[in-house]
Order: sequence, then C-alpha cells, then structure tokens
Amino acid sequence: MLRMTIASLALMALSFAAEAAEPITVPLDSTGSSVPLSEGAMDWSGFYAGVYGAIGQGESRQAGLGLAAGVNAQIGFVLVGAEVSLQGMTDEAVDTAYGAVVGRAGLLLDDDILLYAAAGYGWDLAGGEAGLLAGGGLEFAVNDQLSLNAQYLRGFDQDGEATRDQLTLGARFHF
Repeated sequence: MLRMTIASLALMALSFAAEAAEPITVPLDSTGSSVPLSEGAMDWSGFYAGVYGAIGQGESRQAGLGLAAGVNAQIGFVLVGAEVSLQGMTDEAVDTAYGAVVGRAGLLLDDDILLYAAAGYGWDLAGGEAGLLAGGGLEFAVNDQLSLNAQYLRGFDQDGEATRDQLTLGARFHF
C-alpha cells in the first residue's frame, strides 16, 4: 500500500510539472517597470509550524501523530528550508517517540505548488535506531497562512542499510 501511495504522489507531481512547463514570463508595462507575476501568489518565505499524521514501516508497521516547525527561504521559484519534528508512534507491541532534523530544497511548480527533496537525521528517542533520512514531498498552499503537504522519508542506519519508510500527511501554518 505504501508503494501505491508513493506512486500516486509521483504521478500527481508529474502532472503538475507538465502543467507548469510553460515558460515563465514577466510582462512590462508602458513605463518599462516590471509587473508582478501574480498578486495572489503565496510567499513561502518565513516560519511555519504544523501537525501531521504518519505511518511507518520498520521492524513493524507503526502509526502516529507529530508536530513540526521550520523556516523557508524563497528565491524566485526555488525554495530552501529546514525543519525539526517530533512524533509519537505506536504499534501492537511498543510506543515510542521519534525526532528528526531535515533540510529541504525544491521548486515551485506553480505559485501554490511546491515539489521538494528532503534529507536529514532522525532518531528514536527511546534509545533505538538513529540514522540518515532521504526523501521528498509535495506541498499545496491553500492560502497565505495554510498549506497541506505529503512527504515520504526513507531511513538508513549507520551501515547504510534501509531500516524504515515513513509517509506523512499534514497541515502547516505559515507566519
């Protein structure tokens, strides 16, 4: 099911990319001044905080809820940012907390659609596994204060072995 969800997200991203493939132009008015691309465009720069639901697959299938906080910098149609998150995860046998620090870089496919890659470090706060994270996501701005996102991260232990897959769906509140 996780692979089907990831494939669906990839297909959605490709359809948005195809729609956004038209060249970006900035028209000039009669005085030679630049005219804004869009008055309703989301400004992705600044701080945000959010909530999300997560499902993960490591030694067992887990589900949980999390909180995230981060900062973005938008440079034209490129976005760079960093995020910290904390989530509680549970399965039939164990409850745990998991933390992560992730950097992200992406492209605005449209004023309100962001496709990004993410990489960082995550650790089980109960003293379990820790390691590198890599993945990506898609984020849609509902308005200037709210965006919805889907993100996939794959965890790797210190030996480079894949140990965990995680899919999150959430909402981010921008300040």
